[in-house]
Amino acid sequence: MFEEVTIPFENSVLIFFLILVIILISPFLLKKLKIPGIIGLIISGIIIGPHGLNLLEKNSAVDLFSTIGLLYLMFIAGLDLDLNEFKKHRYKSIGFGVLTFLIPMFTGIATCLYIIGYDWIVSLLIGSMLATHTLIAYPVVSKFGISRNEAVAVTVGGTIITDTTVLLILAVIIGSANGDLTGGFWIRMIISVLIFAFIIFFIIPKIAKWFFNKLESERTSHFIFVLSIVFLSAFLAELAGLEAIIGAFGAGLAVNRLIPYNSVLMNRLDFVGNALFIPFFLISVGMLVDIKAFFIGTDAVLVAIILTITAIIGKWLAAYITQLLFRFSRAQRRLIFGLSSSRAAATLAIILIGFKTGIVDENLLNGTIILILITCIAGSLVTEKAALEITMTEEVADPSKNEKNIAHEKILIPVAAFKNMESYINLATLLTDHTSGSGITLLSVVENDPKADENIEIVRKWHQKAYREALSHEVFLETIITIDINIISGILRASREISASTILLGWPGKIRFIDKLFGLKTDGIINNSDRKIIVYRSDKPVNIHTKALMILPPLSEYEPGFTDVIQLFTHFSVVSKTKMIYYGTEKTLNFINKYFKEQKNKTSPEYTVCNDWSDFKGLSGAMKEDDLLIFMNARRGSVSYNENMESIPVRLEKFFPDNSIILVYPGIGRRTGRFEDYGDMDTRPLENSIGKIGRWIKLLSRGQWR
Repeated sequence: MFEEVTIPFENSVLIFFLILVIILISPFLLKKLKIPGIIGLIISGIIIGPHGLNLLEKNSAVDLFSTIGLLYLMFIAGLDLDLNEFKKHRYKSIGFGVLTFLIPMFTGIATCLYIIGYDWIVSLLIGSMLATHTLIAYPVVSKFGISRNEAVAVTVGGTIITDTTVLLILAVIIGSANGDLTGGFWIRMIISVLIFAFIIFFIIPKIAKWFFNKLESERTSHFIFVLSIVFLSAFLAELAGLEAIIGAFGAGLAVNRLIPYNSVLMNRLDFVGNALFIPFFLISVGMLVDIKAFFIGTDAVLVAIILTITAIIGKWLAAYITQLLFRFSRAQRRLIFGLSSSRAAATLAIILIGFKTGIVDENLLNGTIILILITCIAGSLVTEKAALEITMTEEVADPSKNEKNIAHEKILIPVAAFKNMESYINLATLLTDHTSGSGITLLSVVENDPKADENIEIVRKWHQKAYREALSHEVFLETIITIDINIISGILRASREISASTILLGWPGKIRFIDKLFGLKTDGIINNSDRKIIVYRSDKPVNIHTKALMILPPLSEYEPGFTDVIQLFTHFSVVSKTKMIYYGTEKTLNFINKYFKEQKNKTSPEYTVCNDWSDFKGLSGAMKEDDLLIFMNARRGSVSYNENMESIPVRLEKFFPDNSIILVYPGIGRRTGRFEDYGDMDTRPLENSIGKIGRWIKLLSRGQWR
């Protein structure tokens, strides 16, 4: 009647419950002892594993989840890598990669040959094993919010070089041990690696971009699709003679630019990985440790001690030389050492393959497991301490903190056509900190007519649907329904009531004759509001843009809200992983460059001098369909206003029919940047008068005055 509970547990429900309890409790218990939660999971694996209390044994289910967690860990590391920062620091990454490979490799070979007494094949295998490292402590970096620090970018970049080289060497060692190291082996290996790289970095990104573009609203499908890419890439790596972890890491790099840092999809990937898959992998690492082997004889203990000391010294020397060469701080050196000293993924792959092929014995296997445990503990402790020091004493490369905290940005989205609502919310989440609780407000204005009550009920249902959908994506959305005799006045009143800093409007549709005669609703909001105004036409999902071109007309830098706009879209470029290219006069671009230096902005924008901003025909030839166009427009009477700006929306639609477009009007309520603060003084009448006088003078100089 009742099922008997056996040890080790065989009931799959009980096994899964035990794993979940460990994932839930162990980080909190170890935190009391000031030991990182990562180590708690590994120690838990030792306790419950076959060499501990034997509550759980290695079986197909554990192996499956362990493999998933390992691949997921490498995928997230590739996904979190800021490719713009990697390009910027590629020479440093290459330098560190060479150092952190060669120094541990040669010290490991020398130790095995002359101290332990192994032969060349075993020494080469152990040396390559000591050269590799796994980013076990990377979740610590993410927790402290310094994943975009230069030292982290260099370390992750070096990992690409180190692990790829080591795993290639492993294939050579196995081929040599099996007697297959022939000319045909080298040809097959080179060809298979080239084909693998072509598929990962050329074909998969195109497929992913097409998928995200065609199924923009299918969020669940996005998640499943990305997971499919991870395991497909891992399988392709194995077909190419590489380890699966290289494929998973490559998958992260392949879709890196398509998954913005603040996106819903990124939140889901992080949540699932950190809540389940990665902890399962860490527990499985602990289950490999055989504590009894260290009480049977001294060989395993001596091997473990010698290898651990050699491993730590090799990685510390690499981090120390890297600090000297590239002038990193001491905290950054410790961060590099902490991240690169942990062994797990590739180390396990190498030693297990070596054990299965008979190259290494059981003493080396057990010694390596202890090496993994000690280096994971030491690496996590060093990384956490260094990350805390960097967070407290050094400025992290976060452009959103330049002039004011981006979390204070409040965006109002007036919506009438609910079919476009999702694209507006997606853009707003990339422009502000949507987790702050009050960053995005959805507004609907119902006209005060006999059908007002009926229309309110219809709109309320739409708002409830939007709120639930946003909440499921971890986007905290406020909703407002208001009644007004005029939609424009309702929007303007709501923007003042909630102290909105930005109003995000949809792109005006086909302009009718009546609109030309009396003006568009968009124009009414722009001309009567002092907030930043963004007018957005979404032709493509916001996450597929890899490049954004911002056109800055002459004198834009004199607009009161200029620096606010630059800061806002700098934040956008970081979280969306979009490359920013500024087009403007030399004077305007020099102002931006100087502003970035004063704010210690560490992004890498590009600048293109463009004296004729209205040459859209020439500019359209330099743009691809997936590029985002941003045009900084100006209100009538403002400093940078030009009469040609009245036709900007129509001309942009003509020359850029297949591109997403953003028109942005800087705010004029409060003077910022290089101007003094005028408080709430309304300067528009004066500015309008000055603008009119300026246009009269211009017409008079052309002989066109009447």
